[in-house]
Amino acid sequence: MVVGRRMKISALEEHPNIPEINGILARLPSIDDAQLVRLAAAWRNTPHIASARSRALAPDAPLILEVLQAFEHVTALFLEEIEGSAPYVRVTPQTALTALKAVRDALAAAFAQPLLTWREYEALIAPWRQVYPVDPSTQPDLGPQGERVRTLINGMARLATRCHDEEIAALFVALARRVSPAQELRQRARDEAWEAAVLTSRRRLWTMVRRQGAVAFARWCSACRRRGERDLADAARLVRDMCLDAACALLVADAVDETLVEILTLPARPLLDAAPS
Repeated sequence: MVVGRRMKISALEEHPNIPEINGILARLPSIDDAQLVRLAAAWRNTPHIASARSRALAPDAPLILEVLQAFEHVTALFLEEIEGSAPYVRVTPQTALTALKAVRDALAAAFAQPLLTWREYEALIAPWRQVYPVDPSTQPDLGPQGERVRTLINGMARLATRCHDEEIAALFVALARRVSPAQELRQRARDEAWEAAVLTSRRRLWTMVRRQGAVAFARWCSACRRRGERDLADAARLVRDMCLDAACALLVADAVDETLVEILTLPARPLLDAAPS
């Protein structure tokens, strides 16, 4: 499997540096403004670092497609900082863009660690390590209701087999029937939940949860290899959004009124109750 310093890695689960990769990914949603400023100040682009980055992002680097997907995830999480338009954003777009270069270098180093020399690896990940000497967690902190948030996301992934699994199809129909006609009420509840996410510094976690849930819902069916978005134009889009709203309500459940949480989570209750034990 090992040829010199190169390894054939076909899945993230096979990566020898997976704890560090997961540690960086888990840390992303909780990066605060002060840490963005420190990351930006620490980032450098010397010829040696540029060469290391080029090797880390070569077409034959380990799991290069996953690396690029991780880069897209970083951009989505910090889009408001990049655009600089939201009233609650305190860092400048230039600071955010520079800080995200340090984040991408850290991800590139973590993924490419098996093929980089130690000096190349250290050069790429140094700014990240200045701010985060260790990454003790491999899961983002989703709050007191974190397990229920993950249950919903995993349940949304299970719905992908609704075209071949009668039990899952029945679950999907049950969810579709619970889509609330009171969309205005749900919108107000969602807006209040979002405000709570901003006030409690969970807005990037909110974005992450919605992205993960949407990806899970649109995954391939394992039986027919078709994607779950095949019927998004109709009931499926409503079911997806209903489940995403429920997950986000649980994310901020400790910071909002219980009635608000109930409005957003009650329609998705069948998915929570159907979770494998």
